[in-house]
Amino acid sequence: MSTDQLSITFAALADPTRRALLAHLSHGEASVTELAQPFEMSLPAISKHLKVLERAGLITRSREAQWRPCRLVADPLKNVDHWLAQYRQFWEQSFDRLDDYLQELQAEEANTDRPSKS
Repeated sequence: MSTDQLSITFAALADPTRRALLAHLSHGEASVTELAQPFEMSLPAISKHLKVLERAGLITRSREAQWRPCRLVADPLKNVDHWLAQYRQFWEQSFDRLDDYLQELQAEEANTDRPSKS
Protein backbone atom coordinates (compact mmCIF):
# COMPACT_ATOMS: atom_id res chain seq x y z
CA MET A 1 0.00 0.00 0.00
CA SER A 2 1.39 3.38 -1.00
CA THR A 3 1.17 6.29 1.42
CA ASP A 4 1.23 9.83 0.11
CA GLN A 5 4.06 12.17 1.12
CA LEU A 6 1.77 14.49 3.07
CA SER A 7 0.62 11.60 5.29
CA ILE A 8 4.21 10.50 5.86
CA THR A 9 5.19 14.06 6.80
CA PHE A 10 2.27 14.45 9.21
CA ALA A 11 3.06 11.06 10.80
CA ALA A 12 6.65 12.19 11.36
CA LEU A 13 5.49 15.50 12.83
CA ALA A 14 2.97 13.82 15.12
CA ASP A 15 5.58 13.16 17.81
CA PRO A 16 6.69 16.10 20.00
CA THR A 17 10.23 14.72 20.26
CA ARG A 18 10.59 14.72 16.48
CA ARG A 19 9.20 18.26 16.28
CA ALA A 20 11.75 19.35 18.89
CA LEU A 21 14.54 17.67 16.90
CA LEU A 22 13.46 19.56 13.77
CA ALA A 23 13.34 22.81 15.73
CA HIS A 24 16.92 22.20 16.87
CA LEU A 25 18.01 21.44 13.31
CA SER A 26 16.39 24.64 12.04
CA HIS A 27 19.35 26.42 13.67
CA GLY A 28 21.91 24.33 11.78
CA GLU A 29 23.30 20.85 11.49
CA ALA A 30 23.98 18.77 14.59
CA SER A 31 25.20 15.33 15.57
CA VAL A 32 22.99 12.69 17.16
CA THR A 33 24.76 13.30 20.48
CA GLU A 34 24.08 17.03 20.29
CA LEU A 35 20.44 16.40 19.39
CA ALA A 36 20.02 13.95 22.28
CA GLN A 37 21.32 16.30 24.99
CA PRO A 38 18.01 17.97 25.97
CA PHE A 39 16.15 14.63 26.15
CA GLU A 40 16.07 12.00 28.84
CA MET A 41 16.31 9.11 26.40
CA SER A 42 18.99 6.87 25.01
CA LEU A 43 20.96 7.54 21.83
CA PRO A 44 19.29 4.53 20.15
CA ALA A 45 15.87 6.02 20.93
CA ILE A 46 16.92 9.37 19.42
CA SER A 47 18.29 7.49 16.40
CA LYS A 48 14.90 5.83 15.90
CA HIS A 49 13.23 9.24 15.86
CA LEU A 50 15.84 10.48 13.39
CA LYS A 51 15.19 7.49 11.12
CA VAL A 52 11.48 8.38 11.02
CA LEU A 53 12.38 11.97 10.09
CA GLU A 54 14.85 10.73 7.48
CA ARG A 55 12.30 8.36 5.90
CA ALA A 56 9.85 11.27 5.73
CA GLY A 57 12.48 13.30 3.89
CA LEU A 58 12.63 15.93 6.65
CA ILE A 59 16.32 15.42 7.45
CA THR A 60 19.43 14.07 5.81
CA ARG A 61 22.39 12.46 7.49
CA SER A 62 25.87 12.43 6.05
CA ARG A 63 29.21 11.08 7.13
CA GLU A 64 32.22 13.29 7.69
CA ALA A 65 34.96 11.08 9.19
CA GLN A 66 33.59 10.03 12.61
CA TRP A 67 30.94 12.75 12.64
CA ARG A 68 27.46 12.08 11.20
CA PRO A 69 25.73 15.44 11.01
CA CYS A 70 21.98 15.71 10.57
CA ARG A 71 20.51 18.52 8.46
CA LEU A 72 16.99 19.81 8.11
CA VAL A 73 15.29 19.41 4.72
CA ALA A 74 12.36 21.81 4.65
CA ASP A 75 10.86 20.84 1.25
CA PRO A 76 8.25 18.43 2.70
CA LEU A 77 7.11 21.24 4.99
CA LYS A 78 6.23 23.29 1.90
CA ASN A 79 3.66 20.61 1.03
CA VAL A 80 2.18 20.95 4.53
CA ASP A 81 2.06 24.72 4.12
CA HIS A 82 0.27 24.43 0.75
CA TRP A 83 -2.25 22.01 2.26
CA LEU A 84 -2.85 24.33 5.23
CA ALA A 85 -3.22 27.37 2.96
CA GLN A 86 -6.74 26.37 1.93
CA TYR A 87 -7.77 26.25 5.59
CA ARG A 88 -5.99 29.50 6.34
CA GLN A 89 -8.14 31.15 3.68
CA PHE A 90 -11.26 29.60 5.24
CA TRP A 91 -10.39 30.98 8.69
CA GLU A 92 -9.51 34.40 7.35
CA GLN A 93 -12.88 34.60 5.59
CA SER A 94 -14.63 33.40 8.74
CA PHE A 95 -12.89 36.08 10.81
CA ASP A 96 -13.80 38.72 8.23
CA ARG A 97 -17.48 37.70 8.46
CA LEU A 98 -17.28 37.76 12.25
CA ASP A 99 -15.71 41.23 12.14
CA ASP A 100 -18.50 42.45 9.86
CA TYR A 101 -21.12 41.03 12.22
CA LEU A 102 -19.49 42.66 15.27
CA GLN A 103 -19.43 46.02 13.49
CA GLU A 104 -23.15 45.64 12.74
CA LEU A 105 -23.87 44.88 16.39
CA GLN A 106 -21.82 47.86 17.55
CA ALA A 107 -23.65 50.14 15.10
CA GLU A 108 -27.03 48.87 16.31
CA GLU A 109 -25.97 49.35 19.94
CA ALA A 110 -24.77 52.89 19.21
CA ASN A 111 -28.12 53.69 17.56
CA THR A 112 -30.13 52.37 20.52
CA ASP A 113 -27.99 54.30 23.03
CA ARG A 114 -28.69 57.68 21.37
CA PRO A 115 -31.48 59.71 22.87
CA SER A 116 -34.28 60.08 20.40
CA LYS A 117 -35.30 63.56 19.20
CA SER A 118 -39.05 63.99 19.28
